[in-house]
Amino acid sequence: MFWKFKPSVDFSGGSVWELNLPSQPDRPKIDQVFTSQNIKLSSFSQNQTVYLLKFENITSDQKVSLQQQLQKLDPDLKEQRFETLGPLLGRELLKKTIYAIVLASLFLLVFIGTRFHDFTFGLSAILAMLHDALILVGSFSILGRFFNAEVDSLFVTALLTTLSASVHDTVVTFDRIRELKRQLSKLNWVELANAAITETIVRSLNNSMTIIFMLTSLVVLGGATTRWFAVALLIGVICGTYSSFAVAIPLVLFWKRKK
Repeated sequence: MFWKFKPSVDFSGGSVWELNLPSQPDRPKIDQVFTSQNIKLSSFSQNQTVYLLKFENITSDQKVSLQQQLQKLDPDLKEQRFETLGPLLGRELLKKTIYAIVLASLFLLVFIGTRFHDFTFGLSAILAMLHDALILVGSFSILGRFFNAEVDSLFVTALLTTLSASVHDTVVTFDRIRELKRQLSKLNWVELANAAITETIVRSLNNSMTIIFMLTSLVVLGGATTRWFAVALLIGVICGTYSSFAVAIPLVLFWKRKK
């Protein structure tokens, strides 16, 4: 609420230029080239010889002029990627992301409620899923403030993936509660929930840890273009793992107690 987000060109509009500069010039030299063309460099990241530059939209003549100036710094310059995106497309992407989350939540509510013949399960799963989304979105506000993490289309992909993984783990635990209810009908809901968690938590933790190890490796060793995507997935997996037990199940018990 206070720090907002640091949107990438996917949302705010602008240009992304990925270059290979074998001589590895430092940032002041790159900044000087852009300043000479009256172009503000909004983002700069370097991974050995690969440079990822983000700035406002430019004309083809400005791009040619910039490339000529950069070739003076490094004659072996190679362009790997150049993309330009207008702000209208960014707003459209954001709007479709919100629609996707709302529609997915409604479909999941109906599907889980119908399958379990109890809409308190569906409602609890959706609230736990939105909890994970809130944690992930809030984390990137903090990361953007202190580490210049940008919200881009890959972040949207990570967010939607997190929602899917979160619901998957939750449904597994819910299904175990339903099976125990048939077998041990005399137990109350708290006892059923405790028994279900005891039987499924080891499987869920083992499954999540294999993903966490892989994502941690990508965060530490991966390239600059995918690092924040891996961070978003890592946060999402951790939240999705604990919310299945620590958020979704207590919510079900809350509704049952009220009922």
